Amino acid sequence: MGELTFVSYLPLILLFIFFFLRIPVAFSLLLTSMIYFFFINTAMPVDLALQNLISGLESFPLLAIPFFITAGVVMNYSGLSKRIMEFADLLVGHMTGGLGQVTVIMSTIMGGASGSSNAETAMQCKMLVPEMRKRGYSLPFCAAVTATSSIIPALIPPGIVMIIYAMVARVSVGKMFMAGFVPGLILATTLMITVYLVSKKEGYGKSRDKMASPKEILKGAMDALLALFMPFGIIMGLRFGLFTPTEGGAIAVVYCMAVGMFVYKGIKLKDIVPIMQESFTSTAEVVFIIVGANIFGLYLSWERIPHQLSQLLLGLTTSPFVFLLVINVFFLILGMFIEAGPAIIILVPLLIAPLNALHIDLIHFGIIITLNLVIGGITPPFGSMMFIACQILKVPINAFARANLPFLITSMLVLALITYVPWIVMVLPNMFK
Repeated sequence: MGELTFVSYLPLILLFIFFFLRIPVAFSLLLTSMIYFFFINTAMPVDLALQNLISGLESFPLLAIPFFITAGVVMNYSGLSKRIMEFADLLVGHMTGGLGQVTVIMSTIMGGASGSSNAETAMQCKMLVPEMRKRGYSLPFCAAVTATSSIIPALIPPGIVMIIYAMVARVSVGKMFMAGFVPGLILATTLMITVYLVSKKEGYGKSRDKMASPKEILKGAMDALLALFMPFGIIMGLRFGLFTPTEGGAIAVVYCMAVGMFVYKGIKLKDIVPIMQESFTSTAEVVFIIVGANIFGLYLSWERIPHQLSQLLLGLTTSPFVFLLVINVFFLILGMFIEAGPAIIILVPLLIAPLNALHIDLIHFGIIITLNLVIGGITPPFGSMMFIACQILKVPINAFARANLPFLITSMLVLALITYVPWIVMVLPNMFK
């Protein structure tokens, strides 16, 4: 571990080359790490590197990820999603751009259930867009509002990205969950305003002739109550120490299965195998990335690259304002090419030291970086939610980009707001210290 040379940085350079070549993230991480430990670093025994590959998965908090992924899959099979959509329509269907408003509200409510922006995009493309098309909404607008509203679940508990960040930054999952609520609601509100303005200009109408009566709203709320309770119950359970995040994930799975099978009767025995297959596939994708990131992190630590980066950043500026601006620009660009989870696993450990030196709260930074990276998911050229929406709805990317511009600007304004007004993020975590 002497002086850093070009060879020391070669795996890092190769990693970004592989990303741009669209090689899957997990394979990129493993390949670059193996190149380093087999051909560049001959001082460390290869078997030690391989041990680190496996030991990184021996983490109890990591079990929360497959549990919450499974809970989201169960929600889609159980009929809870349909009831939430009907409740959202009762709340905002009378507004201009009614089904666009429903899309935003449903993402906000379902955020606590799906926990995944990609899953939310795919689900709403299939559930809401066919009805939007019948009512005259343009296909690019449908793709744009569906993909952009799907960034809300990243902030509303139990977002998978927040769990990954908490694990990497070694902060409380419960505090991360609480920190995401207010920014998530602000983002939802501003996106609804944007839907209204765009719909007014394009002449998109309402999904309901008039506002639902209090009695109708109350009935809809009661129908959707069991789904609405889940995120609230998880937060309260974590806050009062009733269970850990991992145990909360297991409870969420059991809760959703019980409601889906015995209350709404939307889940049949024949659905169990597809639910497990979908859950295993989604979990494997995330865990494979974490395995690759663990061994890549060993390379970074061995070469002391986090320390070097910390010194470089602190040498450029000692102003938290300028530091956050630079980091936001960097991560916005990065988010166009790779997904939020891998970016956090790879890069956040490099930033812990300068964040601490500049007295930037790690919970606050976690919400900034989470929103920042999921905004990249709706941004060309490689945004994942953009690709999902365009592929399912057969929309050209250039048409999507034009329709999505107002929503992208709105999202970035909210990002700037939560970056420089920390109170918005920290009000709930500080309230429940």
